[in-house]
Amino acid sequence: MIKILNFEELTADEVFARNEPTADVSDIVAAIIQDVRDNGDEAVIRYAVKFDGVDPEGFAIELSAEEKAEALRSLDESDPGLSDVMRDSAANIAEFCSMQLREGFEISDRAGRLTGQKIVPLERAGLYVPGGTAAYPSTVLMDSIPALTAGCSEIIMTTPPNADGSIESAVVAAAVIAQETVPGAGSVRIFRTGGAQAVAAMAYGTESIPAVDKIVGPGNAFVAEAKRQVFGKVAIDMIAGPSEILVVSDGKSDPDVVAADMLSQAEHDKNASAVLVTDSADLAAAVAESIEKQLCSLEREEIARASIENNGKIIIAKDIEQALEISDEIAPEHLELCVDDPFEMLGRVKNAGSVFLGRSCPEALGDYYAGPNHTLPTGGTARFSSALSVDDFVKKIQFIHYTDEALAEVAGGIAAFARKEGLTGHARSVLIRSEK
Repeated sequence: MIKILNFEELTADEVFARNEPTADVSDIVAAIIQDVRDNGDEAVIRYAVKFDGVDPEGFAIELSAEEKAEALRSLDESDPGLSDVMRDSAANIAEFCSMQLREGFEISDRAGRLTGQKIVPLERAGLYVPGGTAAYPSTVLMDSIPALTAGCSEIIMTTPPNADGSIESAVVAAAVIAQETVPGAGSVRIFRTGGAQAVAAMAYGTESIPAVDKIVGPGNAFVAEAKRQVFGKVAIDMIAGPSEILVVSDGKSDPDVVAADMLSQAEHDKNASAVLVTDSADLAAAVAESIEKQLCSLEREEIARASIENNGKIIIAKDIEQALEISDEIAPEHLELCVDDPFEMLGRVKNAGSVFLGRSCPEALGDYYAGPNHTLPTGGTARFSSALSVDDFVKKIQFIHYTDEALAEVAGGIAAFARKEGLTGHARSVLIRSEK
């Protein structure tokens, strides 16, 4: 049964408490990364045999163009409804991403001074996509379309194969759809490898898998640790933790709806967190009862029940204003505002990954369809980080130009500044031009 707590009686530790058992896999991951660095494709194939059960005879690391086209045809024929909604979702994501594009700028004056900044896309982005029971085509769309919109020339996508060497057709089709949706998009190459070895391959490159500039995408503890260890060699998006949802609701919401939204995240992971903050004790009791009823009908009941019992909670606040303050302290990945005027409350939200406004806006709408990204900061990191976006796949290069006359005008001041810091070489480099 989910816990019902009165905020006025809680300590801070009780508000933020989460049960997230973790194992130290750093040594194992370090060994895998070194193996891939030393042995390239041979190590990648060896791990595919060991962890995925593939037959090494004739095993191809990269999917061919024919295999990708066949995956899309297969999806179109076997599940046209899913195919259509994936295309609609891709279009929505691409439209949202197009609004995130930024331009460079220049600042100049008549005194011969010019400064500016230009926007340059990363050349190659790496996308990790989980496999097996956690094969999510939605992640492919959410993580590849921002990179393609940014102008990355190539997406290197890795995902674990099934024992027969196949990859879930919807996952492959999603990559094809993403590429087709973004005008002038770069290529999306797909490789049959998962786990820490895939991260290592993307970071350092192998004979078949090119090294990338940035790695994004969710994964298990081994993937997360591998991303942590290769950071610096490449950029990464974040070290993602278990999924979270926090619902702020007054007493007017349907308890069955609130319970369903909380369970939509609880079913992700036994360590996921589903929290309701409300000013209504009646709603709190009704939601707790509904969660128990709905749990029994979930296919992933065992996972969801563990999540609810480990990390689920309902907090009763004195009013909605206090509920919003509690939410900002928790800084949730997903925040639902189930109140009469969610737009007024939106202006006061400081910390959240993505906000869902009103009683008809389930978090799953953002997971699959609406357009804003579902790769979001977790574990309270929404205090200082943001959703995955086009900005994650560009870099900003500054530039400066001064004429001889413009430099001469300021050279003395710059030299004095440099000498104050004890850097006479800096001072000389400025003064030597005018002296000559």
